[in-house]
Amino acid sequence: MAAAAFSIVITTYNRLELLKRALRSAFDQTVTAEIVVVDNASSDDTQSYLESLGSSILYIRNEVNTNHSGAVNAGVAAASGDWLKLVDDDDYLAPNCLEVMAQAIALRPEAVICSCQAAQVNTEGTQLGLTPATGPGKIFYISQTDIHYGMLLEVVPFGTPIQVAVRRDAFLASGGWDLTMTSCDDIDSWIRVAQHGDALFINQCLAYRTVWPGGYDQKITLQRRLDTNMLIKSRIYQRVDPKYQSQLPKLSTINQYLQLHWAIVALKQKQLRASTSLGFPAIFSPKAWQLLQQAIRMRKQTANPPIQKIKLA
Repeated sequence: MAAAAFSIVITTYNRLELLKRALRSAFDQTVTAEIVVVDNASSDDTQSYLESLGSSILYIRNEVNTNHSGAVNAGVAAASGDWLKLVDDDDYLAPNCLEVMAQAIALRPEAVICSCQAAQVNTEGTQLGLTPATGPGKIFYISQTDIHYGMLLEVVPFGTPIQVAVRRDAFLASGGWDLTMTSCDDIDSWIRVAQHGDALFINQCLAYRTVWPGGYDQKITLQRRLDTNMLIKSRIYQRVDPKYQSQLPKLSTINQYLQLHWAIVALKQKQLRASTSLGFPAIFSPKAWQLLQQAIRMRKQTANPPIQKIKLA
């Protein structure tokens, strides 16, 4: 079987110096890949720089900013690879990222989504942390029927775009990224892509995610994060395989658990008024507290969650 052909799809907006780093990581891959760059109507020198690269990249410029989702969809529409490696301009890849992913995909052709570990770095490239391993061995897969239940339990963390590659036909069949989503648009996409095949996980650091004050997620209020979290959970809930239905708590209980979670986040940030607002009336729900305790236990046991994971290597 031929190795998976990749398109690297980089989205950017007014962050030229960071974009250059992302591009270098794409050019430095140990396997050849198509590189698609979507410029989301930048007003800095991004356009002139990308045009200077000539045919080494496929350059797309949006005349108006279509937000993150619109830029991703535009890049995918132009891409020709059978697998898509998505890259935000402030993140970058390890040189062997695509090579290792291609090797894993060859072991499980039924996969439609592949995730790896990523190092969290600051703007100087100093490592701050590493996303945890989430299963047995170096490479393993999760059957399609188990994915959404695992996502609901928060033991199947695909992560941010820099960690993830998706099969292009599954991406297109899923409808692309939802233009109405202003955050968690990536997770919403993984939910729908995962309806079309199995999931692969690689317990190896193949990517780098920049954590910095300019990151979009730093500007989102806790209330908005809670609202989006509830929306995402409801979309996962609707897709859990019937074999797990008897084990599912009510969606209302899950929402109360989420209220408790974000109330605790607010408390840790010393936002006392927000903590009270986010946590009421969930603080009076014993079932919500039980679910919170269960979620904490599950996160500590991500190597052996109660779903089918098959070790490949």
